[in-house]
Amino acid sequence: MGCQDAIAPSGGAYRPCNARASPLYQCVVRHAGELHAAGRLERSVEGQTIDRFVECGDPHHGFVRIRCEACGHDYLLAYSCKTRYFCPSCHQKRVLLYGEWVEENILAPVAHRQYVFTVPRLLRPLFSRHRVWLGELCRIAARLLGKACRAALPAARPAFIEFVQTFGDLVNFHPHVHVLAADGVFRGDGTFVPLPPISEALLERGFRRAVLDFLVGEGAISDALRVRMLGWRYSGFSVHNQVRVAADDAEGRKKLAGYMLRAPLSLAKMTYEPASGTVIYRSKMHTLD
Repeated sequence: MGCQDAIAPSGGAYRPCNARASPLYQCVVRHAGELHAAGRLERSVEGQTIDRFVECGDPHHGFVRIRCEACGHDYLLAYSCKTRYFCPSCHQKRVLLYGEWVEENILAPVAHRQYVFTVPRLLRPLFSRHRVWLGELCRIAARLLGKACRAALPAARPAFIEFVQTFGDLVNFHPHVHVLAADGVFRGDGTFVPLPPISEALLERGFRRAVLDFLVGEGAISDALRVRMLGWRYSGFSVHNQVRVAADDAEGRKKLAGYMLRAPLSLAKMTYEPASGTVIYRSKMHTLD
């Protein structure tokens, strides 16, 4: 893609991103063939995503010509790959658009709170092997929040959206549920009633019991393990609800909604050394000197 600037709709300068300068692109281009040859890309979508990412922003794989009728200036804009989660540039566009759409069409202009439901390390491999069970984590979290809200104000309804994230800070498999919830409930006539945050301890106990009961029902763990984990003081289950956005903070709601949809890989954390083929991925919790 060329480096010529054009005037963006907002009045600023449009500067096409240089995907080939990123450490992720350099790593993928060098090792994609090895992954294909070794059969490491088990699902067809994995190979398709990598192949499309390599072509992202390359005019040899398609472009459009954008022309200004007023001044006659034009430039070429190469097609993007539009792959979700893997391409940081394309996915970030999706994140920003989603935040705008949710704020305009879904969220009420009231205070919102984030709830995060986490599964312990001991049980995470079960959800890695049975990805369909991730949906049950969302259903459990929704039932718990709904029950707590109805207990606080019968006949009123909560309002929230949920996402399952399957990655941790180091791109390890770490399934957890993010919930962006109105910080209160709505009466039948649409009136919003603010409520105090739901107890983290109450939600954690309910989440722990419901997840363990589900896994026993699926034959994934024994009832003996369920009983032991119910009695553990530190089971690895957790619920966090300390992030809150005020009613007048529309940008805060957009950012929080976008955060729930964020990509697992951050280019700011990644370094690639072509000479040795080494990838270094830094975490704020695991710094390297």
